[in-house]
Amino acid sequence: MLRRILLALALLGTAEAAKAKADPKECEVCIANLEAIDKLIDKDEKTSKQSIMEAITKHCGDLQNEQPNPALNARDRKMCYYFEPIRAAIAQPFSTRMPKDRVCKRLKQSNGEICNVKYQVQVDNNLSDEEMLAQLKKKRVKELKGILNDRGVKCEGCLEKDDFIKKIMATNGMSTDF
Repeated sequence: MLRRILLALALLGTAEAAKAKADPKECEVCIANLEAIDKLIDKDEKTSKQSIMEAITKHCGDLQNEQPNPALNARDRKMCYYFEPIRAAIAQPFSTRMPKDRVCKRLKQSNGEICNVKYQVQVDNNLSDEEMLAQLKKKRVKELKGILNDRGVKCEGCLEKDDFIKKIMATNGMSTDF
């Protein structure tokens, strides 16, 4: 009996640790877009599914005629392409005022790509080379790879963190807005 209780507590502790280690940037683009859509809806219309679907169309633009909202960046536009065919599925939990992160996690069950879209890792180009180098050394390799990926640069032969940092410094002036 005592063993079962200890086993249950250990499993519970493991589940709590997994929740705590969840990626803070998971579903960040989805959540940001849902919050922007929420701001477009009048307070008294927040439970109306039709108003929510109209707000999604207003936020995203006319995607069916290939005229997305020009104010959106590439990541937000990509999220809108995921949202457009499932507007009704978004409107249902949204109308019950479910938290945005839970709406995104529910959508992730039907389309795993929704939470994989992430914003670019920000690099301050106004820093001196020494300051930028210090900032890059604090980042994880995954973030460094993301910076290079956003710049469209392949790092052939990069194995160590320093290799990625050197490549980022070499491509510092490249634009990341595509």
